[in-house]
Amino acid sequence: MRKFNRLLTAALCSSMLIPATSYAQEAQSDEQGARSDDVIIVTATRRAEDVQDIPLAVTAVSPVQLERQGVVNVQQLSQVSTSFSASNAQISSGSIVLRIRGVGTTSNNIGFESAVGIFIDGAYQSRPGVALSEFVDVERVEVLRGPQGTLFGRNTSAGALTVTNVRPDLDEFGGFANASYGNFNLINVQGAVNVPVVKESLALRVTGSYRKRDGFVDIRGVGGAKVGESNDADQYLIRGQLGFDFGGIDGRIIADYSQSKASCCTAIELLPAASETSGLLNAFGLGATGGQFQDNRGLQAVDDRISSANFQPIGNVKNYGVTGEVNIPIGENADLIYIGSYREFKARETYDTDFTALDLFNVDLNNTRINTMTHELRLQGEALGGKLEYLVGGYYSTEDIRQEVSFSLGTQYAAFANASLFGLAAQLGIPSFGPTALQTLSGGANPATTRATNGYTQDSKSWSLFTNNTFSITDDLKFTVGLRYSDESKDGSYASLANSNATCLGILGNTGALNLTSADPRVRALGGTALVLGCLPFLAPADTPAGAVLPLPRSFSGKFKDNELIYTGKLIYDFGSVNAYASFTHGYKSGGFNLDSTAAIGGADPRFRSELVDAYELGLKAKLLDNAVTANLAFFLEDFTDFQVLEFTGTRFQTFNVPKARSKGFELETVIRPDDNLTVNAALTYVDAEYPNDCAGTSTEINVANLCGAPLTNAPQITGIVGATYSNEIGNSLKFFLNGQVKMESDSRTSTQPTVLPTTLAGVGTTPPLPFDIQDGNVKINLRAGIGGVDDQYAIEFWAQNLTNVGTRGVTFNTTLRTGSRSTFILEPRTFGVTVRGKF
Repeated sequence: MRKFNRLLTAALCSSMLIPATSYAQEAQSDEQGARSDDVIIVTATRRAEDVQDIPLAVTAVSPVQLERQGVVNVQQLSQVSTSFSASNAQISSGSIVLRIRGVGTTSNNIGFESAVGIFIDGAYQSRPGVALSEFVDVERVEVLRGPQGTLFGRNTSAGALTVTNVRPDLDEFGGFANASYGNFNLINVQGAVNVPVVKESLALRVTGSYRKRDGFVDIRGVGGAKVGESNDADQYLIRGQLGFDFGGIDGRIIADYSQSKASCCTAIELLPAASETSGLLNAFGLGATGGQFQDNRGLQAVDDRISSANFQPIGNVKNYGVTGEVNIPIGENADLIYIGSYREFKARETYDTDFTALDLFNVDLNNTRINTMTHELRLQGEALGGKLEYLVGGYYSTEDIRQEVSFSLGTQYAAFANASLFGLAAQLGIPSFGPTALQTLSGGANPATTRATNGYTQDSKSWSLFTNNTFSITDDLKFTVGLRYSDESKDGSYASLANSNATCLGILGNTGALNLTSADPRVRALGGTALVLGCLPFLAPADTPAGAVLPLPRSFSGKFKDNELIYTGKLIYDFGSVNAYASFTHGYKSGGFNLDSTAAIGGADPRFRSELVDAYELGLKAKLLDNAVTANLAFFLEDFTDFQVLEFTGTRFQTFNVPKARSKGFELETVIRPDDNLTVNAALTYVDAEYPNDCAGTSTEINVANLCGAPLTNAPQITGIVGATYSNEIGNSLKFFLNGQVKMESDSRTSTQPTVLPTTLAGVGTTPPLPFDIQDGNVKINLRAGIGGVDDQYAIEFWAQNLTNVGTRGVTFNTTLRTGSRSTFILEPRTFGVTVRGKF
C-alpha cells in the first residue's frame, strides 16, 4: 500500500487541482504543472487510477474548486456537480436528504439510512447529519453516481460521496491559514500545521476551523415582533492525524471533534389556512392571523425570508470519533488494508414545531445519540503478470441509536383547538360542542398541562463479504466483475416514557356518552377531529384502547433481518483517446424501522422493506485535441423496487415502500483549455426520475397510488453548469485569477405527494395539485476574483455566491395542524465577502 500512497501523492502533486470531468478551474501555475501528463488520480475503485480509465461515472472535486465555488460542506456539493443535490428540513441532525440522479431517501426520521453513502477517509458515516462538518484541509471529494457495494464497506442504492483529507507529510514542515469575512457577519477561520516528528517515519498534522454567521431567516412573533433568527452558523472543528511509515507498514490514525450550535431551521408559510383568513382564530382570542406573519405570502415570503415562531430554535450537535488505517504490503504485488472507525454523534435540539408565533405545540428536547463502529479488511493486488487486478474484502459494522423526544402543548392550544372544532361544526351544519369544546369533551382537562416523552431505539449489525476483479482480456479490452453478500439485522423499538395527557384520556372516556360513534357521518367527522386535536399522535398515550373511532400510538419492539447478493459486471474498451464502457449493477439498501410514535398506529407494521435497484450504464470518456478537451458522457437507467418513502401528513410521519420507481437520463461533463490562461467548464445532466404510471403494483395504499405518474421529489429534469477561469501573471511576483460560474435548474417538485391526497383509490388522479408544490426553474451565479504571490504564499480573494439573490425552496410540506396551509424550508440567499490566504 505504500507504493499506492506514493503513486497517489505524486499524481496529486502534478494534477490534483485539474478537474476530472469536474470542471475545477485553477491558477495558471497549477494548470501548467498538470498539463505535462494530464492524469487525474482518483480512488473510486479502491485503487489509484486515472479517472478517464475507470468504468464508472465519477466527479472528482479538487480543493481549489471547493474554495472557488464556496462549497463548505456536503450539502453544497450541488454547486459543482449537476447530478447531486441536497435539502434540509427542520433539524440538522436527522432531516438532511442527499440525492444523486434525482434519487434520495426523503427523511425526517433517524431510522432511515441515506440512499447516498458518505465515506470520510475510507470510513462509512451512518447518517448524513453525522458527516456535515466543514470541508477543511481536504485532498479531494469524489461523487460516485449509481449504486455502490462491491468496492465499499457499505452498500448504497443511489451513489456515494468519498471525502479524503490531506494526509500527514512525513518529510516537510508546513501549513496554511485562511480567514474570511462576509455579509450576515460571516467569520470563518481555517488552518493546518504539519510537523514531521521522525522524518520519513512519523508526522503529526493538526487541522482546525471556526465558522460563525448570522441567520438568513428572521423569526417573527405575534404582531410581527422579531424574536430571533434561524439558519445561522456557529461551529468549529479540530482534527489531528498521526501518519506513520515503519519499514513498509504505513497508515494513519485520525481523531476529530466538531460542535455546532446553529439554530436550524424554521419554515416559511407560503399559503395561509382558511382558519387564518376567515377571522375565526381572532374570535377565539388568537389574533387576526393566528400567529402567522401575514405581510408576505407565497414566493414573496421566500424572498423576504420571514418565518413565524414563538421562539428561536436551539441546537447543540457534537460529533467525534477515531479512524485508523493500516496498509501492509504482501509480497511485491499485493497489499492488506484495514480501515476501522468508532464515532459518537450527539444532538440536543429544541424547536417550535407548529410553525406559528402562537404557543401551540413544541419539542422541548430532541435528544439523539448515535454510536457507530466499522471494520473493513481488504486484500488487493495484481496477478497473472498484471492481467488480473483483484480485491477481496470483508466488512462489519454496528450502530446503536437512542433518541428521546419530549413534546408539550402550549398555553394557546385549547383556544386553537376550540376554534378549529367550532369552524368544522359550522361547515358541517351541525351543532358544535360549544366554544370550549375540547374542555367539554375531556371533562374540563387543560391541554396546556400536557407533556409527553417518547423513546426510540435501534441496534443494527451489518456484515458482508465482497470482491471486485478486473481482467485484461487484451491490452485494450477489460472486464470487471464484482460480488457482495450483505447481511443486515436490526432491533427497533418505541415506548412512551412519560405522558400526562389528561385531555386525551378524558375524551376517550366520554366518546360513548357524547355520541361520537354515531352513524351520522357528520358527527363522526366532528368527533374524529376532536379526537385528533385532543389526542395529537405525538403526545397521545400509547397502548390506550381507542375503540373504533381513532387508533392511537402503539409501542413496538421487533426485529428486522434481511440479506442480499449485490453484483456488477462492466466492460471497458480503450480506443486510444476515447474509452468506452458498459455496466450493470444490482444494488441494495437495507430496510428497517420507522422510529416514530405514529409508526404502529392502527396496528401498522413499523418496519419498511429494503430497497433494490437494477442500474444500467453506457459511458464514453475522451481526451481530445492533445488533451486540451476532456469530455465524458454517461447514459443511465435505474429501476428501483420497494423504493423507500417517508412523508409528513400534518399530524404524523408515515413510511411506505413504492413498488416501482425509475431514474433515467444522461450526464455530460467537459473541460476545455484553449490556452494556458483560460479554462472553460460545462456540465449538463438530464434526468427523468419518476414513479411510473403502474408504480403501485398490487398495493392498495392511497398514498402510494397517488404518486404514480409523478416525478420524484427535488429532481429537476435539466441541471446545467457553465463556468470559466482566466489566470495570468503580473510582472514576476504576482498572479491573479477571475472565476465565474452559472448554474441552471429546471422546475422540480418539492413535496412528497404531487396532489391533495384522495380519500379513496377511486379518487386517485382526480385531485388538484398541491399549491406551491413546484419550484420554478432558476439560475444562480457565483463570482470570485483573487490576486497573490506567484509562489502561492499569500493571496486575497473577493467572492459572491448566488449573486442575483434567487430565492429557492428545498422542501414544501403541509403546515402542522393547519388544513390547507403550506410551508417551506428555503435555501441560502446571496452571500459575499473577502478571503485572505497564506501558507508556510
